[in-house]
Amino acid sequence: MKISILQENIKRGISVVSHATGKNPNLPILSNILINVKEGEIKLIATNLEIGIVDKVRGKIEQNGSITVDAKMISDYISLLPNQKVNIKADGSKLLIESENYKTKIIGHEVEDFPVIPKIERIKEYSANIKEFKNALYNVIFSTATSEIRLELTGVLFCFEDESLIMAGTDSFRLSEKKIKIKKHFKEGFDQKEKTKFIIPSKTLEELNRILPIVSETELDNEEDGRIYFYLTDNQILFTYLNTELVSRMIEGQYPDYTQIIPKESKTQILINKVDFVRAIKSSAIFTKTGVNDVNLDFPQGKNKLVVSASSGAQGENIVEVECESKGDDNGVVVNYKYLLDGLNVIEGERVRLEVIDGNTPCVIKPEEENGYIYVVMPIKQ
Repeated sequence: MKISILQENIKRGISVVSHATGKNPNLPILSNILINVKEGEIKLIATNLEIGIVDKVRGKIEQNGSITVDAKMISDYISLLPNQKVNIKADGSKLLIESENYKTKIIGHEVEDFPVIPKIERIKEYSANIKEFKNALYNVIFSTATSEIRLELTGVLFCFEDESLIMAGTDSFRLSEKKIKIKKHFKEGFDQKEKTKFIIPSKTLEELNRILPIVSETELDNEEDGRIYFYLTDNQILFTYLNTELVSRMIEGQYPDYTQIIPKESKTQILINKVDFVRAIKSSAIFTKTGVNDVNLDFPQGKNKLVVSASSGAQGENIVEVECESKGDDNGVVVNYKYLLDGLNVIEGERVRLEVIDGNTPCVIKPEEENGYIYVVMPIKQ
């Protein structure tokens, strides 16, 4: 193997794939990156057996071949090189790197021991606008569970329906749902009307969100470059964006029918400035009971005010009245302030809508302008 490549290109490629490496005493090669040069392409590959990332980088190929090297070592070294041309050559199990007055030799490992990244057949193709997709991930990932007691809740539900993708995350205490438009293309003979539901690990999606750049329309050559594509099998999913691919296992199991807990109606509705609301919650949070994190939201009928309060025998109490547009019944609900803030932090716009039935049913939060997002917080029952 022998290639010439710009330092910024190889540095970016290593950064993209290196997070997929893993530490396993039984498989030390998982901490390596595979550099594979063949068929006119330079590919950097890494895997921890749960996910695999492949990134194609631009460079001049002089000789095909492959080698694996420690990800941290090559990342640290390449980042120190000047932003000039880098010559990289494999000599047996050694990787030779030269750039200007820098010259090094890194001990590599046998390629035969490197795990094979699963090849996903591209039968069912879906695609979404990259900005909308990244925003949707941001809207739902935080609601997933961190405990693996219920493994299915550690993932995000992807529900493909007609020309829409519905993404949902819940830890049973709160729920996020975001709906975005998609395009789809199936190979001939496949049932295009089939509703498709899959559970994608939140760790996979966090990694995907990390490697997807912030893209503006002016940076794209065409509209298709602004789309992310995904392909599915029964237990794996492949995401592709420009020159990067990510393959992941999916979570097996039955996702709960979360739609049953989303209230279909409300008895009290308010429209409130988000900044004022957040400030009121944070001031009351200081006085919540340790471990309970309870804040009271009261909606006095006809007063166009939201009263946010909290009290603790050890800390004292706090009451804040916030101006709002209110209609409906005299009402109130107690919620976990941390869950409340999590939802408010991802909602866009200056004002948010709150909808409540009573103190024993979930509280619904939405942006002022409908954009396919809904956030639900379970009440703390008194």
